[in-house]
Amino acid sequence: MEFFENLEKLQAEISEKIDAFREVQSSVLDEQFDRYHHVVFEKTNCLTCANCCKNYSPIIEQEDIERIQKALNVDGKYLFDNLIEMDEDGDFVFKSQPCPMLDIDSNKCKIYADRPQACAEYPHTNMKRIKKHLELLETNASICPAANEILDKVHSALSSK
Repeated sequence: MEFFENLEKLQAEISEKIDAFREVQSSVLDEQFDRYHHVVFEKTNCLTCANCCKNYSPIIEQEDIERIQKALNVDGKYLFDNLIEMDEDGDFVFKSQPCPMLDIDSNKCKIYADRPQACAEYPHTNMKRIKKHLELLETNASICPAANEILDKVHSALSSK
């Protein structure tokens, strides 16, 4: 996949753009990211990539755990013995990557309707007060080609002003 061919160079470019965003007024940044999030995701088919599901585990909140249990028809013991653990930051995450909910052949989520909120909101490029989340944006832009494209479009739009 061409997006990942020169990851080191890509990460340097992303960091440079993120640094430029620190100088932009928060409301302007929110407006631009929300705009380009919708533009990019109108034409993006995440099933062609699923890199987020293959290499990254979302934070799983208590509400997510309850939905996942119901979707899989399992009890909490099964979930924590087999699928979910607490990471070094004290957050619940899936134990393995690729995500155990990912069907590798189709790149589809087995519990899509009941997936964790962090998955539903990924790559978090249209969140409010995005300026407070630039580190997350930097990480996600190196994982997700769509997030990187959004970052590029916002950077270009702001650079042309």
